[in-house]
Amino acid sequence: MRIAVPLALSAALLLIGCVPEAADPGARPAPVPPPAAPLPPPPAPVTDDWRDIPLTPGTWSWRADARGSVALFGVAGTDAQFVARCDTTQRRVYLSRPGVMAVGQEAIMAITTSAGTGSYRAQPTGGTPPYVAIQTAGTDPFLDKMAFSRGRFIVATTGFARLVIPAWPEFGRVIEDCRK
Repeated sequence: MRIAVPLALSAALLLIGCVPEAADPGARPAPVPPPAAPLPPPPAPVTDDWRDIPLTPGTWSWRADARGSVALFGVAGTDAQFVARCDTTQRRVYLSRPGVMAVGQEAIMAITTSAGTGSYRAQPTGGTPPYVAIQTAGTDPFLDKMAFSRGRFIVATTGFARLVIPAWPEFGRVIEDCRK
């Protein structure tokens, strides 16, 4: 029995050591830190890959007129942002976009496709509203690169905003009509 009492006393002392101290009534609880401010969204990735540039808003439409075949790209109810026209009597394709060029100003229209880039000298059309245009033979092989570009092509003209245009069938139809 003598051994049991000291053992019981030791167990009781151990249990007392496990009880936390009583809190000081005058002590304040540690302040809870405010939640961290959410991180700002990461910046948009910077890329030089033209295939990642958002498309210019709009859709294609096609029509025939007295001179031939015309495909227009843009937002419905506004002037077209890009026009492809086939003059069937001359077998020439005209590609144009809205804009004004100063007299004597030179501009290059560079068109980027999934198969390469082509550059053409742009001229004012003299129409109302004013457009800047290039012309090429209906048999120009670069027109095929535009028609069959993977999803889009870019039209970058000196002094004007870049256009990123979807490669839809309406454009290809104008090219086909110029080759009949």
